[in-house]
Amino acid sequence: MITQETIQKIMDTARIEEVIGDFVTLKKAGSNFKGLSPFSNERTPSFMVSPAKQIFKDFSSGKGGSVVTFLMEHEQFTYPEALRFLAKKYNIEIVETGQSDEEKAKRDARESLFLVNQFANEYFQDQVWNNETGRSIGLSYFKERGFTEATIRDFQLGYSHEGYEVFTQHALDKGYKLEYLEQVGLTKVDGERKMDRFRGRVMFPILSHTGRVLGFGGRVLRKDAKTAKYLNSPESDIYHKSKILYGVFQAKQAIARADECFLVEGYTDVISLHQAGVKNVVASSGTALTVDQILLVKRFTRNITLLYDGDPAGIKASLRGIDLILEQGMHVQTVLFPEGEDPDSFARSNSQKELTDFLQEEKHNFLRFKAELLLSDTHGDPLAKAKAAREMVQSIALIPDELERTAYIQETARMLDMEERILFSELGQIRAGKLEKENQQRKREERGLKQDEVMKVVEQAAPQLEDDILFVQERALTGLLLNHGETSFNFSPDFDDTNYEEEPSETVEEESICEYILTELLHDELDFEHPQLRSILHHFIKVFNEEERIAKAEEFLRGENPERMHLVVDLISDEPELHDWKRKRIYPPDKDAYLRNYTIESVLRFKEKKTGKLIAQIQDDLKSGKNLNPDALATAQQLTKLKIEINKRLNRIL
Repeated sequence: MITQETIQKIMDTARIEEVIGDFVTLKKAGSNFKGLSPFSNERTPSFMVSPAKQIFKDFSSGKGGSVVTFLMEHEQFTYPEALRFLAKKYNIEIVETGQSDEEKAKRDARESLFLVNQFANEYFQDQVWNNETGRSIGLSYFKERGFTEATIRDFQLGYSHEGYEVFTQHALDKGYKLEYLEQVGLTKVDGERKMDRFRGRVMFPILSHTGRVLGFGGRVLRKDAKTAKYLNSPESDIYHKSKILYGVFQAKQAIARADECFLVEGYTDVISLHQAGVKNVVASSGTALTVDQILLVKRFTRNITLLYDGDPAGIKASLRGIDLILEQGMHVQTVLFPEGEDPDSFARSNSQKELTDFLQEEKHNFLRFKAELLLSDTHGDPLAKAKAAREMVQSIALIPDELERTAYIQETARMLDMEERILFSELGQIRAGKLEKENQQRKREERGLKQDEVMKVVEQAAPQLEDDILFVQERALTGLLLNHGETSFNFSPDFDDTNYEEEPSETVEEESICEYILTELLHDELDFEHPQLRSILHHFIKVFNEEERIAKAEEFLRGENPERMHLVVDLISDEPELHDWKRKRIYPPDKDAYLRNYTIESVLRFKEKKTGKLIAQIQDDLKSGKNLNPDALATAQQLTKLKIEINKRLNRIL
């Protein structure tokens, strides 16, 4: 785990306008920067970056947060990946805690594997561009395939020489250890003999979605070679072929923008489609689709379109992959290329418009695709038709969303000319069996959970309270704490704030807005109900009591809680400042002119709504017989009096 000191150093050093400026064209707008949203297609800039607050806010998509949040949203990094990216950019050493010497050594060894792969990737590319043999063989092959130089560089394609240990010896001469070369599969070791694994092949580096080299695919060029046409790196500590998709690094932003991912089989399929303008494409690299690969796509979109080259055996084998996609709550479409064509050949023999038109026109949802595939083998046999219907319903049963399941059942009934009730009955039986298995599994897991883990699950499953009136009041108080917690006033009820400036300073008993709000809530033992707002309030209380200071908004822009971070950004984004309201002749009033009274009224409104909710709860309990406390009625009466008093202070007439 990265130490808090390192995280603090990263956050203090990183400049949000510099980092985001690498991905978005920003223009100065007063004390801030603005640009076109990287998360949506827009013509008028609504994406704002505040260097003073070190936050960004995208008013078109609602996204916002710190520099770390931006990297997580835009580059789909995990929290640690975003921190490591920033640490590398600003040359900050990552210090981790809680690791034994053995764990540190393992981490260092893992990092060495990445370094070896990166060295090999740079070497193979260099051979294509700067070596006579590499240019005549490797570069010529890529150009014969129709790849432009820009595409070759974009996908970092390379060449490995024919010699038995040309690369290995070069790596050893540069100081790289043989054990690491062997572990990542670049070198084969047999006793004293060493040889290059990928000799005589053009090289396709396999990158993670963050751009790190995980492994390689190599294609042999000699037609008489008695070896596999394609050869991949073996499994290692950093390369697991079931968890990676070829081309995801180049495609991730296009996938997110298009909200769709095209899935193909091979390296050249990806490269040819990308060069033809279809950039939101990745490949499973010949492996059967796995859950991990599907979840990788799900980080960018919920829509997958599978592209098939017409091979009947391959298409039937793909049905399991479709079921896995459906089970993850994703939407599946299919495109079948004409006989004798694959994505690579079709992209090279057609114009960009013809390709994009074909992909749009030939898309079918998974149901129609599966129905046509299964019914083609029935030949009018009623039993075969029933079997096909059952297989289709089994796929539909995997879909988590009930409305989608219903729509697909209705469509299946129309396609098969069968009664909906029969299919719904079959669906019910399959779902019941599936739910029973899930319940049994969940019970087994819950029995093994610790109590604090159970509470965490319960809290995460708690209903959202955004529609609750209390959420509005809690949000207002939280906004005061974050934006004006250190601002001080005299909150005495008999103090006339209209003469504030004329009062001698020694007679004014001031307290901060933070102290006033916390004192009022703690005195009446009141707490927030919304989980994220409650966690913010508790942090303010903890810091105020234990460290005798007022918490800063920036403290909530760190960590791995994106929901809370987005809330905080919304609350601290000063829209009159971020938007150029003056151009519209709108002049917001000075906050200090109403801040004291607004704070008092916000506390009172929260108390009034909270009191009303407590009264209603007691009344419901008394009606249902749940509350056997003899003092319940008296408590409700006292709360009612308190509510009346609060409303009087708010100048409300009940």
